[in-house]
Amino acid sequence: MMAIVEKRNFREFDWLLLTLAVSIVCFGIWQIYNAQPTEIYWQKQIIGLILALFLAILVAFIDYRVLVYYAPVFYVIGIILLILVLTPLGVKVKGQQAWLKLPLVGQFQPSEFVKIPVLLMFAKYFNERNKFSPLTIKETLVGVAIIALPVGLILLEPDAGQALTYMPLLAVVLFLSSIKIRYVILSIAACLILLPLGFYIGVKTGKIKQYQVERINVILDPESADPRGYGYHTLQSMITIGQGGITGIKGDTERSQSALKFLPEPHTDFIFAVTAENTGFVGCVSLLLAYALLISRLIMGARYAPDRASMLFIMAFVGGLTFQIFINVGMTMGMVPVIGVPLPLMSAGLSSILSTFIAIGFVLSVRMRRFVNY
Repeated sequence: MMAIVEKRNFREFDWLLLTLAVSIVCFGIWQIYNAQPTEIYWQKQIIGLILALFLAILVAFIDYRVLVYYAPVFYVIGIILLILVLTPLGVKVKGQQAWLKLPLVGQFQPSEFVKIPVLLMFAKYFNERNKFSPLTIKETLVGVAIIALPVGLILLEPDAGQALTYMPLLAVVLFLSSIKIRYVILSIAACLILLPLGFYIGVKTGKIKQYQVERINVILDPESADPRGYGYHTLQSMITIGQGGITGIKGDTERSQSALKFLPEPHTDFIFAVTAENTGFVGCVSLLLAYALLISRLIMGARYAPDRASMLFIMAFVGGLTFQIFINVGMTMGMVPVIGVPLPLMSAGLSSILSTFIAIGFVLSVRMRRFVNY
C-alpha cells in the first residue's frame, strides 16, 4: 500500500526546491575551489552533495509522520552524541571540542544534526497541545527545556555560534503556537537586563574571553580595531568584499585576498566574501535571490502542509536557515561579530550540508503526502 501511495503522489515531488538547493551547493563548490584551489575541500563538498541528495530522497520517501512519531528516540540519540563529544571520543579543532570521529563514519559535527531531532520534538509536542488556546507557562517552559539541554551541551564544547543558531527554532515555534504577548514582553525585558549583566559578569570572571570582547568592539568601533589583531578577520573580509566591485576580479589571483591567504577561513566562515570577490555585486545579489527563492519554496511547503506538526517543522527550519544566512552575511560585512556561523549550503563542511538536506527531505516528504488521507 505504501508503494502505491508513493507512486500515486510522486508527481507532488518538489523538484524546484531540490534544484534550488543543489544549485546553491554547486555555486558554493565553485567558490570553495576559488578560495582553496590546492586543497581538497571542494572535492569533499562534491562527495557531500552526492550523499546529501541520497539522504534527502531517502527521507522524502519515508512518511514524515513516522519521523515525528519517533521524535523522542531521535532526540535521545542526539543528546547522547552531544555527550560523547565531551568525552575522549571528541575531536578538538581550534580550541573547540565539537566533532566526533567514529569508525566507518569519519569526523562529523553532532550539533548540526541535533537540530533535526529538536525540530521533530517541537513538531510533536506543540502539535499535541490544544491549538485553539494560547500557550501556558508550562507549555512554554517545556519548549524551552527541549532546546536547553542540547544548547547547554553545545556551550560546553564551547561553540557559542552554533548554540545561537538554535534560538530561532524556538522563537518561531513559540510564535506560531500563540505565545501570550506578555510572555514576549517579559522575555525581551529580561534579555535587555540580563544580557548586559551576564556579559559584564562573564568578562569579570573570565568566562568571556578577551578575543570575544574585541570581536564585539570591532563592530561597535571599527576605527579603533587593531587591523593585525582581533579586527583582522572582519577588516580583511570587508576589504575582500569591496575588491570584487560589480562583477568580480575575474580570476586575477595576483589581487585575490583569498588566494594570497590574507582572508582567514575563506572556504567556511567567509565564503560570502570570496563570492563577492570573484563574482562581485552581481554574484552576491544572484546568490541572495537564490536563497530568497529557496525560502519562499519552503514557506510554500508549510502552506500546503496537511497538518500542524509538519507546518511547525518547516517554518522553524525556515527561521533557522534565514537566521544563519543573515548572521553569516552580516559577519562578513562587519555588521555582526565573528562567531563562526557557516553560510548554509555554501560553506565547506559535510555536517552542515547533510543536516540541511535531511530537513529538505522532510519538506519533500510533506509535499508528497499533502493529499494523502490516513
